[in-house]
Amino acid sequence: MFSTSDLKKGLKIEIDGEPWVITEFEFCKPGKGTALYRCKMKNMITGAGMDKTYRPSDKIDKPDLEEREMYYSYEDGDFFVFSDVETFEETRINKEFLGIKAYFMIENSLCQILMFNGRAIDVTLPTFIEKEVVETEPGARGDTATNVTKPAKIDNGYEIQVPLFINQGDTVRIDTRTGTYTERVSKA
Repeated sequence: MFSTSDLKKGLKIEIDGEPWVITEFEFCKPGKGTALYRCKMKNMITGAGMDKTYRPSDKIDKPDLEEREMYYSYEDGDFFVFSDVETFEETRINKEFLGIKAYFMIENSLCQILMFNGRAIDVTLPTFIEKEVVETEPGARGDTATNVTKPAKIDNGYEIQVPLFINQGDTVRIDTRTGTYTERVSKA
């Protein structure tokens, strides 16, 4: 159990059986009466937001969260299979749950999986991955006065915006948090 003195931005708490993270926190001491702790929170499963006010005597539940290191093993139909680093226990995560992150899965890459009551609720991939550009239009020479970009497809069909000098066959580094081009790693 947490007390109200433990409240701060980034703290993970449990409300009605679901994990929430505090995104904003404000301590308010009115002239009369008891102090108030105003929190803005985000549901870690659904992403919904909520405002809640606590009094100093309130007790707050601690969620059953566990972060596990796992290797991405392979794709099995609509699921990605992850293997625990220590126990080699397999965990299956649906493609829909991963969303855009599904395009950045690389076999045997180390990932952080956040579990709530034994169920995966978040997957953190390596920050940068390297992928080959399989389709893009040739860039016009000399058109570099501004940050002009063009669409390019990587080897799994995901489309990113890249600078004009990137050509088909080049390997690029992609930021998995935003899904955007970072730099060219090698030329074709």
